[in-house]
Amino acid sequence: MIRLFVALRPPPAIRQSLRDIMEGVPAARWQDDEQLHITLRFIGAVERPVAEDVAIALSQIVAPAPSVSLSGAGRFEKRGRTDTLWVGVTPHDALAALHRKVDQACVRAGLDPERRAYLPHITVARLARSAGVGFAVDEWLATHAGLASASFPLPHLVLYESHLGRDGATYEPVARWALDMPGDLPGDMLGDLTDGT
Repeated sequence: MIRLFVALRPPPAIRQSLRDIMEGVPAARWQDDEQLHITLRFIGAVERPVAEDVAIALSQIVAPAPSVSLSGAGRFEKRGRTDTLWVGVTPHDALAALHRKVDQACVRAGLDPERRAYLPHITVARLARSAGVGFAVDEWLATHAGLASASFPLPHLVLYESHLGRDGATYEPVARWALDMPGDLPGDMLGDLTDGT
């Protein structure tokens, strides 16, 4: 099985600005540079033929490259406990439109449509269940509530493979297509993927 998701990758200067704010919350597992992205669609574990169908469908997407800015910070909670810190991106419209196109491509490849509401963001930290860091999280969020950046383009759609390990997930880009034009998919684009067995 191959665990996949589709995302956009911020440019190096933006990733550096995100790394600069990754501090101040004890026990937070801050994201590495390779992990910084804006998810468009989580696919999950699929067999290789489905992965190839997804890649072909994604290669046919024609869409303008969105330009966005960093905007504020937030948290996701599970059972009343913060488990993720993120930085927002705006405007949402172009990202939401691209999310819909990616979702439609995945459905054409045989996947179920995405059911969750789409909130564009960049995850910067994950917190363990045992981390009692409520005050530090509140302080971090207050400090970065006004976070903003200049507008930056997101010119490529990227298909990632996610490898789960003891220290969290690592992400490997396995295919990339330029936006603003139809993508081409070389026959061996997914040749390096393993089936995870």
